[in-house]
Amino acid sequence: MSEIKLAAERRTSFGKGAARKVRRDNKIPAVLYGHGTDPVHITLPAHETALALKAANALLSIDIQGTSQLALAKDVQRDPIRPIIEHIDLVIVRRGEKVTVDVPVHVEGDAGPDTIVNIEQNTIELLVEATNIPVAIVVSVEDLAAGTQIKAGELTMPEGAVLVTDEDALVVNITGLSAEEPEAELEVSEADSAEAAATESE
Repeated sequence: MSEIKLAAERRTSFGKGAARKVRRDNKIPAVLYGHGTDPVHITLPAHETALALKAANALLSIDIQGTSQLALAKDVQRDPIRPIIEHIDLVIVRRGEKVTVDVPVHVEGDAGPDTIVNIEQNTIELLVEATNIPVAIVVSVEDLAAGTQIKAGELTMPEGAVLVTDEDALVVNITGLSAEEPEAELEVSEADSAEAAATESE
């Protein structure tokens, strides 16, 4: 995953009022910390940052007055009603350093006929290099029959990645279509027909 560069400014005013003013200026209050450094309070451009965070585990290159720092978004606080990011906690990472992240599961392909594909785990926890975080773990269900189960330990790991999630955790479960549902619908239909006939005879 390539780095996404964001220009930041140091923040000297704090509190709810100051944070509201920052957001009115189309910026997002944030804090950058980690690796034993003192927390650095900054603001980020709202639009560019929101676009960057659409990608899971986006690797950010934060430029503060000419000094760049790699970081990952640790916590993103969003407004419960409006599409606004209220605050971001950023954790500093180093090149070559390994980090634990939740990587999305992406299912592709069509399972066998009369099956339902159930995704039991939307993400998989991996230990990976901070500068080489995979966008997703791809799971193929092409032509798989009902009753097939895919566990975390059976997934193909990207090069250099280590599985943190329990190997026995169920990721994808393929089941068959229930034969009882059409029968139940037929029974309801027959009951409706009988009731309608009885009403007409009255």
